[in-house]
Amino acid sequence: MKKFAFDLDGTITKVETLPILAKELGLAAQMKFLTDLTLAGKISFEKSFRMRYEILKKIPLKKISEIMSSIELDEEIFKFIRENKSQCVVVTGNLDCWIKPVAEKLGCEIFSSTSELDVHGVPVLKEILKKDFVIRQLKQTCKKVIAIGESFNDVPMLKAADISIAYGGVHKPVDAAIFVVDYFVNDSTTLCKLLKSL
Repeated sequence: MKKFAFDLDGTITKVETLPILAKELGLAAQMKFLTDLTLAGKISFEKSFRMRYEILKKIPLKKISEIMSSIELDEEIFKFIRENKSQCVVVTGNLDCWIKPVAEKLGCEIFSSTSELDVHGVPVLKEILKKDFVIRQLKQTCKKVIAIGESFNDVPMLKAADISIAYGGVHKPVDAAIFVVDYFVNDSTTLCKLLKSL
């Protein structure tokens, strides 16, 4: 069996979700700055995510769920995942409780950073996902793992996969991703045709 491992933000979603959440606190500009630094590889994903988490944990989970429920997904990729749920996984550094509404829509297996709720119902960050670790796990039970992503934190996943694709549907993939992949596509129609052919 083969598995398709998708990044979430900027691959399945049409936007980066954390800046959208930060609008709730009036901190969209600060969050965009941190996100842009991360996408450009100027700050490590782990350090950046911990900083962004400290900002966003102030938003009630109920409100985060409302916002995440309205996040636009790429229609072609969404359709591909829904039609191939058993073969698709999402591998995201985003937090499990924040992405729950998106995960429920997709209906496939999700690997994400983990949290637990404190006595006040505030998520406490437990572990930030290492994407290459997930790919290595999948390879133990699958004949072929195909990874799709575009950012610096996707590079370890893209390197570890049997086949890797840099996807530029939302942002231009970083050079470090383009350098290690087998394919580079810029639109979801082409991406899904390629995935069906692999």
